[in-house]
This record gives sequence, C-alpha cells and structure tokens, in this order.
Amino acid sequence: MTRPYAYGVVDVDETIERPIDGVGDGERVYPIENGSVAALVSDIETASPERSDENVRRHDDVLRELMTTDGGRTVVPMRYGMVFRDEVTVENVLDGASSALERTLREIEGTEELGVTVVRPPGGGVDDDAVRRTVADELDQIAADVAENGLYSDRLVLNRSYLVRRDERDAFDEAVGRLESQHEEVLVRYTGPFAPYSFVDVRIGAQQ
Repeated sequence: MTRPYAYGVVDVDETIERPIDGVGDGERVYPIENGSVAALVSDIETASPERSDENVRRHDDVLRELMTTDGGRTVVPMRYGMVFRDEVTVENVLDGASSALERTLREIEGTEELGVTVVRPPGGGVDDDAVRRTVADELDQIAADVAENGLYSDRLVLNRSYLVRRDERDAFDEAVGRLESQHEEVLVRYTGPFAPYSFVDVRIGAQQ
C-alpha cells in the first residue's frame, strides 16, 4: 500500500506533475487538490520514512525544483516526514487549513528564502557594527522580510534568512557581492534558494 508523502502546498492554478527523484521510493510528484489549494505529493511505501541525510536532501531538492520549474511557483513548504493515509485524508487536511494556507500563499507570493551568514576570521579583528550596518543598508532594504537565526558559533557576526521576491533576486545577489567587497576580512556564506520555512507558520498534522 502506498501513501501520499507531501512536500508543500500551492495555489490550485500552480499545480505541477512531473517525474522526480523524491523521498524514499517516490518517483512522481502530482497534485491533490481541494478548493483553491493543492498539495504536491509523491507515493511512498512507508508511513515513516527514514530521516537520513539523503532523504532530507531530496525533500529540499524537490521543493527547490517545484519552486523554480516553468518560471517558478509559490510553495508553502511542509516539514520533512509528512505522510498521509490516503488522498482523501490529504483533501480533508487541506480543507481544514484552507484559510491559513490561502493567507500564507498571499503573504509569500513570488518569494524564496535565501541565507546569509557572516563569519569572522580566527582571532577576530572585525568591526561587527560596521558589518551589520552594511547588511542593513544593502540587504535588509531589498528583502521583503528578515529572520534572525541562532549564532551557533562565537565566530558568527550574523546569521539571517531573507525572504526575497524572485524579481529582486538579481539585486539581492549584487548586494551580497557588495557586502563581500566592502568587508573582505570576513567570510560571507550565501545559500539558497530554499522554500520559505522561516516565514510561514502553518501547522498541519500528518494522519497515518
């Protein structure tokens, strides 16, 4: 018996179906629709996929492809491991969360998440306030929203996620380049695009 494994939710007008290397043994992503929204899922044989590095990477890779294929689409991401009993269960869950999903899709429409981490060199020697001022002047002004992440190392000057509109991506890339050129003493780690996990707050429980 296969079960739908969900990656995210899109507007019903932005559904997609395509062969894809998904989580577990998932080989095809297809939509399950309910009203104005649709879950993008693949069929897997287990109710509890292993949380391996490969599977987590595949989950993120599928979301990235769904976001960027055919000009891109807005996706409300689901956390790893969301497996449902059957299509009817998915439809019922979408029905119960439809208002929150519709609101969130409007809020993040046309955006993607990008990560910026600034790391000071061993021994320090960095004006943290100057770096933060440059970030505020160059990056914060372009982004639609900013989320502060934890400083998991004493070498981190800042660790942020940015919600950026796709049509502002080139401008944001250039701003990151200016940050690097103005502060050559630090290492700037620039990652993404990711599904906008840091900017959505829709909780959907899997029903196995």
